[in-house]
Amino acid sequence: MADRTETEKRDLAKELAAAVRGEVSFAAADRALMTMDASNYRRVPRAVVAPRDAEDVAAALRVCREHGVPVVPRGGGTSIAGQATGVGVVLDFTRHMRRIVSLDPAARTAVVQPGVILDDLRAAAGAHGLTFGPDPSTHSRCTLGGMIGNNSCGSHSVAWGTTADSVRELELLTYGGERVRAGRGTDPTGAPTGLPPRLRDGVKALVDSELALLRTGYPDLPRRISGYALDALLPEKGTDLARALTGSEGTLGVLTEAAVRLVETPAARVLAVLAYPDESAAAEAAHTLLPHGPMTVEGMAADLVGDAAGLPKGGAWLFVEMGGASPGEAAARAQALCRAAAADGSTDHTVVTDPAGQRALWRIREDASGTATRLSDGSEAWPGWEDCAVPPAQLGPYLRDFRALLTQHGLRGTPYGHFGDGCIHIRIDFDLLTPPGIRRFRDFSYDLGELVVAHGGSLSGEHGDGQARAELLPKMYGPELVRVFEQFKSLWDPAAGLNPGMLVRPARLDENLRFEVLPSRPVPVEFGYPHDNGDFSAAVRRCVGVAKCRNTTTGPGSTDVMCPSFRATGEEQHSTRGRARLLHEMLAGEVITDGWQSPEVHDALDLCLSCKGCRSDCPVGVDMATYKAEFLHHHYEGRVRPAAHYSMGRLPQWLHAAAPLAPALNVLARTPLAAVAKRLGGIAAERPIPALATETFTRWWWRRRRGTAGGAGELSGGGTVTGTGELSGGRTTAGAGSPSDARTVILWPDTFTNHLSPEVGRAAVRVLEAAGLRPLLPPTAPLRQPGGALPQPALPRLHRPPLCCGLTYVSTGQLDRARRVMRRTVEVLSPLLQDGHPLVVLEPSCAAALRTDLPELLSDDPRAARLASSVRTFAQALEELAPDWQPPRIDRPIAGQTHCHQHAVLGDAAERRLRERAGLTGSLTGGCCGLAGNFGFERGHYDVSVACAEDQLLPAVRESAPGTEILADGFSCRTQLDQLSDRPGRHLAEVLAEALGEGA
Repeated sequence: MADRTETEKRDLAKELAAAVRGEVSFAAADRALMTMDASNYRRVPRAVVAPRDAEDVAAALRVCREHGVPVVPRGGGTSIAGQATGVGVVLDFTRHMRRIVSLDPAARTAVVQPGVILDDLRAAAGAHGLTFGPDPSTHSRCTLGGMIGNNSCGSHSVAWGTTADSVRELELLTYGGERVRAGRGTDPTGAPTGLPPRLRDGVKALVDSELALLRTGYPDLPRRISGYALDALLPEKGTDLARALTGSEGTLGVLTEAAVRLVETPAARVLAVLAYPDESAAAEAAHTLLPHGPMTVEGMAADLVGDAAGLPKGGAWLFVEMGGASPGEAAARAQALCRAAAADGSTDHTVVTDPAGQRALWRIREDASGTATRLSDGSEAWPGWEDCAVPPAQLGPYLRDFRALLTQHGLRGTPYGHFGDGCIHIRIDFDLLTPPGIRRFRDFSYDLGELVVAHGGSLSGEHGDGQARAELLPKMYGPELVRVFEQFKSLWDPAAGLNPGMLVRPARLDENLRFEVLPSRPVPVEFGYPHDNGDFSAAVRRCVGVAKCRNTTTGPGSTDVMCPSFRATGEEQHSTRGRARLLHEMLAGEVITDGWQSPEVHDALDLCLSCKGCRSDCPVGVDMATYKAEFLHHHYEGRVRPAAHYSMGRLPQWLHAAAPLAPALNVLARTPLAAVAKRLGGIAAERPIPALATETFTRWWWRRRRGTAGGAGELSGGGTVTGTGELSGGRTTAGAGSPSDARTVILWPDTFTNHLSPEVGRAAVRVLEAAGLRPLLPPTAPLRQPGGALPQPALPRLHRPPLCCGLTYVSTGQLDRARRVMRRTVEVLSPLLQDGHPLVVLEPSCAAALRTDLPELLSDDPRAARLASSVRTFAQALEELAPDWQPPRIDRPIAGQTHCHQHAVLGDAAERRLRERAGLTGSLTGGCCGLAGNFGFERGHYDVSVACAEDQLLPAVRESAPGTEILADGFSCRTQLDQLSDRPGRHLAEVLAEALGEGA
């Protein structure tokens, strides 16, 4: 039997490869990437095919039909009901079939292939003042084919309806190979137009025989998405076959092209945010706003919004967007709406006219599908009942009953969503890991299905039925109409080859759950994973598939970083979601079978820049940089590592040893010997080797302090400043100039500043001192506690290994070494931080390592957490300790990039305020420079590294005006600019120090 299965697999692979011009893959990695969508479900496909055009689709269907293999069409994979998973051949339309075939501004229509990203269509239409009306929160990565398959909606559905309202004509291929051009209207026989004879006769006969049922069996509400929309085939509704097929979830035909309607966008938009005491009050009020002609009526409650700025005081809010022919008209309409809302229960409001402010608030709403998967106490919450809809006037009573049902079942969740359309999104803390939890999930689903129907609602109001809700369709429609659905499916797909198990004749809603294959016990790991209770499986489960990491566009004012490698390659395996899926399958052991030794996971993680962007930009906080370090640690445990791990992964120790030889090594780096060294060290041949500092920052510090020996630079007592200028003691009695002085800061001499860019350290000292602060360097060895101070030598202790944050060891997965380095750092710094002195770190990547990697690797040492909490950036230290200091006015525009680790871990609010006070105007881009520490230097990464730089950083620098200050606080960012542009970047400290002048 096994031999027969292997023979069939080889035959299928051979025939698909011969018939299809696009990519055909039976590889474990490609199959693993397609096992899940954004739902609770998992099914393993046999193969993945990326068709180039409709002819490829027809060829793939023919081969699959001959082999009796089912086919599943797939777009962005953000479906929440499981309909984008399948056991047969997955057709991936995102690789090739993503062309906007035509766009007619006069007719307000566009013709698109199924893989077109919604934002790409909106951008093309926007050039003509048009847009595609439906706009799910996944608009930056969902495809038109997926939207048509699910009948997606979005925030603006109160103005522009569902996708079905925007579809004009569909071209499809059935599993049997028949071509369909579905539109509106009938042919001379009275059948829907565009059907081949078999389907034409069958569809007409079915509709004619069930006219009464089709006229009475559907609830009347704007967000009725469940089931097949067969009532669209009624003569009084225009016999609209395109509308009837929209929302069929790939179970009837495979879409190859669609003609869609575009709508005119208002010239101006204003966002009115209305506050209410609680979500029930907001839900009651939502439908009363509809007569004012809003474009959106979105609801959110305080338990999801958190401490977001810009919201009026309240317990729940409605986000109501108003349009107008001018900003004044839009604002006037918004104010009128606010007055009406105040008379009807709104307790406060704010009107946001600034586009940047509107984007910030909309981002909260758009990220909710991810952020809602973690409750305030860290508990996991899941989809499954994500988008039920009721008549808008019933929303208030329904929401109260819904909350009561949650309580009855001992469940929790945070409702939000399209209140104006009566559609509620929610993630619920189902236990989908144990049999009792799964039984509760099933029981709750049945009870909620009855509740929705009792309120005249639809089981799905946006995301379709799939496997999650299709089992319950008889509750909503009754057995007779469900029987008609099955007959309709049989007409179109008698072999049941298209997306079987979805929508009709579905699998049980508690089968194929994606969690059941994961280990039942936590696997041994190195990091503490504090947000996941130390469980690596729980950390990997964070990825729910909403795929924000697949965003390929950057809107105005965007500062997002995630995911640079996907943006450079366009490959799913190089997205955060793709890597999380592969790690999930690695833990499952079914498709990826080699565990920590998996080459598939290794290859996917190889292009991860460890930028940490996903840590902040992913709505659920997936931390792929940490997962990569964990994987590399286990992958190379007891094995020879790549050369780059020894050369750049251990860079701090090499630079420390090389410091006395810097002049000679700099000369050698410009000779042919450099090529040999790079080859041996695993360094890209295209990369020049950065020059070593001929005088390190710490040596400069020592020389400077020696010049003032016996003066203000020295202290006495239990804490002293040595001849090196190091802080070297425990607590001392407070006094002028003592380490207990509130204006004393400990300046961290990171490896990059010390050995490669000491000018940054020197500039920071000048600025900190000009601000009245007293920077001191830490010692290079642990010090005794009060009463046992060590004697201090007169010269630097160059024989001692340097202090280090451990960054390079972490990024290359050398976690045992990283932990040893970090423990030593904790031993040295802990006594010095007891008085609350901040640890000022100039290199953002080192600051991020001390803030996050160190406490998560040393989770057993409480001193690590205290050290992490003491870390401050240069600007944060100035703002906290010298709030009245006025920086020099520079009055120049800026360009450059916020360091990715700064964005993800530290935040840049203090930097922005400091720049503003110094007259440095403008903003920095998001993204990643692409060098990313060792990544861009490693052999094989150069092209991706350059592509990442070309995404945002280099264009921003090239487009900047002459005289613009190019800012780059990270050594990697400055090096990338030095090597790829003619506009060098500088640290903010350097710019301020230069402006202080020689007399500072």
